[in-house]
Amino acid sequence: MIGEIPKDMIDAVLETIPIEFSLLDKNDNVLGWNKHETRIFRRPKGVIGRNVRKCHPKKSLDKVEKILSEMKEGRRDKATFWIDLPLGEQGEKHKVLIQYFAVRNEKGEYLGCLEASQDITDIQKISGEKRLLD
Repeated sequence: MIGEIPKDMIDAVLETIPIEFSLLDKNDNVLGWNKHETRIFRRPKGVIGRNVRKCHPKKSLDKVEKILSEMKEGRRDKATFWIDLPLGEQGEKHKVLIQYFAVRNEKGEYLGCLEASQDITDIQKISGEKRLLD
């Protein structure tokens, strides 16, 4: 990171970016998340501090454990996948991109995992060009 950003600005940026994320520490405990009120994958505040294994769906837990293990071992830095998920009042299918990123310090040591999710349905519809202020 170049420059110094005040904490209130960092907090505002984390709520502004068009991606929701959750952050785990190196022991797989949930540290927190952004976009609490508008999340695709809602979580109760009681999840903070809990091990991710206690708050992840059982059907995907073995895959999550494999990804986290490979990140800790330094064999993986990212996992990307997408699902079709019913969202909104009508329950229409939306394409949701989910990515896990290993968070490492300057020495490459594993600090935790960032899980980022984004509804990319409208992004998939982009074609051609749209210039600034068009």
